[in-house]
Amino acid sequence: MERAGSPQDPEKSTSKPPWRAEGLPGTPGGGRPKINWWRFVVTLLVVYGVFFLISSFFDSEPVETISYTEFTKQVTAGNVADVSSQGTAVEGDLKTAAKDPDSDNKSYTKFATEIPVFANTDQLYSQLIASGVKITADPVGGRGLFLNLLLSLLPVLLLAGLWIWVMRRGASMMGGGGLGGLGKSKSAKPVESSKVRVTFDDVAGIDEVENELVEIVDYLKDPAKYRRLGAKLPKGVLLAGPPGTGKTLLARAVAGEANVPFFSASASEFIEMIVGVGASRVRDLFEEARKVAPSIVFIDEIDAIGRARGGASGLGGHDEREQTLNQILTEMDGFSGAEGVIVIGATNRPEVLDPALLRPGRFDRTVQVGLPDAAGRTAILKVHTRGVPLSGEVSLEQLAKTSPGMTGADLANLVNEAALLAAKRGKDKVGSVDFADALEKLQLGAARSIVMPEEERVRTAYHEAGHALLGMLQTGADPVRKISIIPRGRALGVTLSTPDTDRYAYDEKYLRGRIVGALGGMAAESVVYDLITTGAENDLEQVTMIARGMVGRWGMSEKIGPLTVLSNDGQPPQASPATLATLDAETRRIVDECYEIAVRILGENRDKLDAIVAALLEHETLDEASAYAAAGVPRKGELVES
Repeated sequence: MERAGSPQDPEKSTSKPPWRAEGLPGTPGGGRPKINWWRFVVTLLVVYGVFFLISSFFDSEPVETISYTEFTKQVTAGNVADVSSQGTAVEGDLKTAAKDPDSDNKSYTKFATEIPVFANTDQLYSQLIASGVKITADPVGGRGLFLNLLLSLLPVLLLAGLWIWVMRRGASMMGGGGLGGLGKSKSAKPVESSKVRVTFDDVAGIDEVENELVEIVDYLKDPAKYRRLGAKLPKGVLLAGPPGTGKTLLARAVAGEANVPFFSASASEFIEMIVGVGASRVRDLFEEARKVAPSIVFIDEIDAIGRARGGASGLGGHDEREQTLNQILTEMDGFSGAEGVIVIGATNRPEVLDPALLRPGRFDRTVQVGLPDAAGRTAILKVHTRGVPLSGEVSLEQLAKTSPGMTGADLANLVNEAALLAAKRGKDKVGSVDFADALEKLQLGAARSIVMPEEERVRTAYHEAGHALLGMLQTGADPVRKISIIPRGRALGVTLSTPDTDRYAYDEKYLRGRIVGALGGMAAESVVYDLITTGAENDLEQVTMIARGMVGRWGMSEKIGPLTVLSNDGQPPQASPATLATLDAETRRIVDECYEIAVRILGENRDKLDAIVAALLEHETLDEASAYAAAGVPRKGELVES
């Protein structure tokens, strides 16, 4: 139980690719598809050659190479319009066409010649000036052939580079082509299958779920065995369960075991602001999956687009979400058994999915992926500690028993936190102390370094001692594992109680005991100080939730009877005002009865309460053995009869 420190409550991008792929054939590396640079260079040269050849046809007139004698004749005749020289080489244009006697009297207007070294260039210059010839010159040793070729290629290179940049940027920002890049996504990015393949050896703690998926693996490995008998594999499998239970890992393991391509996408990534884009992306994804069949398509959080249709937000069924859902329904229903494409969906809320999505022929099978039991948690810890050096005193079995309700993701985080603590402390191996501290941090929250006044510290100790003592004295209550008055998170103190074994159903007696224990902090403050503080805020939230569930959901009230008045999905209660008033009255009656029991038990055992407080003020944190020893209560307490 937590003691709150304050009465106040603290109060889509399209850049991602719509799917990721692994295990695609013929793709040795990851990232963008590789560019064939040899083909690119050859293509560039061919384009340049064609461009050069075509441009040569547009020259108005070819350049005629003439003798120096012929050149001087034209200069003397005043027929030269302009000349350009580079060293002894001269090029120019005539005013009127002339015939070259050395080339069968071929007419020309553009010419080129060489000036002999013994020629009188001063006289030639005077004649050119006198004739009004325009004279230009380039420095000797100017651009060579290679540089000229490079400069002529530069525009082509710039255009090619601009084209590549535009294509890559358009693909990354808009997700492909069509409708300004919105309609079709980038191709699935293949990654090296040997580095990402996951098998059932990497999945632990949910053996019953694995068994349901083994036949899918067997079908993908040997589909002919099933076709001979006319059997058809389920076209879709829905994995339903709490977050962190390994639904995505299971889907990847199926693909890894069968050694087939695996396409994964989040349902929300298909949806865009423009209607029709999501449907186009779904078509594109399934088209890619068919090309490499047999394959697996995994859609995570499918409830983002698979919610039941017909709500007020649908606007006649033409919004983007429903268009995308309709396309998924069409793609799945259009499969034939020979295509070998399996669709695996994952959701935390299967109850909100559209019935058309769950009918046979689409998601034929629903597999519940629940929280692992103690044996499952042990197996999961063994998987996550494969690469972690553990000291000899670490017992994964004991660690699994003290972490009920943790998912696979929680246990992976626990191992990582313990390794971080061990590294921070300079250890070579991760010890049991590191795991205990990591578990305490995850379950109770990170400790805060604040200095509380002594009066507040004592009151917090009584609050937590009240929770702990009621947990010790009630029959069937969860054992008290740890008591702390060190501020953690929003709480000024914490009492942790967990069962010895996993529990899957709760009776009325146990739930009432939970309420009595949750009210222990408030009752202790009332017994000792005759006042109530804001520290019971979180406790009262839990009490109200449990009591209302007993009355409105689980039929534990005679006046309401075996009816479900409250839904478990947060929807408003569907009941008459009279029934709701009765629900509130019954909830208050249960809480008042439990509070009277809590006050009476603490008053009768004031000496044990004071003993726990004294130990807490001295040590600040008490483990299970220290807490029971301080209270003088055996490991299994007896509830004081009312």
